[in-house]
Amino acid sequence: MSLKTFVESLVAGARSLGAVLTVTGMAVGLSVISQPAQADAGFQRWVAQFRATAAQSGISNATFDRAFQGVTAPDPEVLEKARYQPEFVAPVWDYFDNRINENSIGTGRQMARQYDRLLGQIESRFGVDRHILLAIWSMESNYGAILTNDRVMRNVVRSLSTLAYADERRQRFARQQLIAALEILQRGDIDVSHLTGSWAGAMGHTQFIPTSYKAYAVDFDGNGRRDIWNSVPDALATAANLLAKNGWRAGHAWGYEVKLPQGRKFPAGNMSLAQWQSIGVVRANGQAYPRPGDSAELKVPDGREGPAFLVLHNFNMLKRYNNADRYAIAVGLLADQIAGQPQLARDWNRPFTRLSFDETQELQQHLLTRGYYDGNIDGKIGPASREAIKAFQSRMGMSADGHPSKEVLSRIRGQ
Repeated sequence: MSLKTFVESLVAGARSLGAVLTVTGMAVGLSVISQPAQADAGFQRWVAQFRATAAQSGISNATFDRAFQGVTAPDPEVLEKARYQPEFVAPVWDYFDNRINENSIGTGRQMARQYDRLLGQIESRFGVDRHILLAIWSMESNYGAILTNDRVMRNVVRSLSTLAYADERRQRFARQQLIAALEILQRGDIDVSHLTGSWAGAMGHTQFIPTSYKAYAVDFDGNGRRDIWNSVPDALATAANLLAKNGWRAGHAWGYEVKLPQGRKFPAGNMSLAQWQSIGVVRANGQAYPRPGDSAELKVPDGREGPAFLVLHNFNMLKRYNNADRYAIAVGLLADQIAGQPQLARDWNRPFTRLSFDETQELQQHLLTRGYYDGNIDGKIGPASREAIKAFQSRMGMSADGHPSKEVLSRIRGQ
């Protein structure tokens, strides 16, 4: 049987029998293995064989049995996400609009006030700026909100076992992460009913895969457990520890928005800030570079018509968390705005007028009410929202570009 056929049969079987596993978040506190899936003989044989591999890594039979209780079949939704990722590539403005908006900034400032003392303690110990940690928390779990979303959070043991058993591209990664997850259970940092994560096994407020958890997790609240699922102190300190151990420079910026002189090309690679300034690349706010000798690289994620950045050493430390330029820039920009710095001097090069966060939610609600959309009202424009917008635009005789524009919202309000 091909993998595609296997996945389709699993999905069809799960739907027909009503046996789709319900995974709850930590706030609900219910067991993620309380509803066993329909048994799968091949998967059960794989689990039995994996017991020996786990034992070689020091996993006791008691831990193994606890971890796999009720895990009798692969998770078909994990395989769908792994094999059938959407062929939608977000335009650069969508990526940043979905992550840096009135909601993420406002909530970040609220969290800064609420956790002021804690953030100061973490800064003192690890040297990582509090606003960077808040931005990571926002990016990774929407300040913990996804931990109660059963569409996102899943049984980590089942997810990783599914990938190790049925996803050829991720088998090695998944086996390594599964052993690490079993070690976390054996150590007692979390019980099996709360060992939840994303479909690929990223866990807790700050979304650490098990091996990274083992390397960097911190018991910052001093209760004897490194609990990044339920303890905000542990989760934020763990993120700070990762950055600090990889070389974060305390008191240094991640980068600067800059203005580019017209009519010239720019060198690839790194130069000092002073050298960049000598060829006309200056800060967008008109201020001087605090450390002219620092090495910097030019990034233009939206081309020369969009905002430009000179990124520094700490930008590369953010990429140790997630190795993507967009991610690191988004963390830096969100951190700056949580800290009260102004918005970009040059906006993203959108071909439409942007909606506010509240207006985006309103648009999604209108689309849901009219039957175009069945996703979350979350103020984030993803593939489902875009397809719904296209369907509405086509119905109205508009250009079906899928953009969440003022024009679309105005038109749907009139319906």
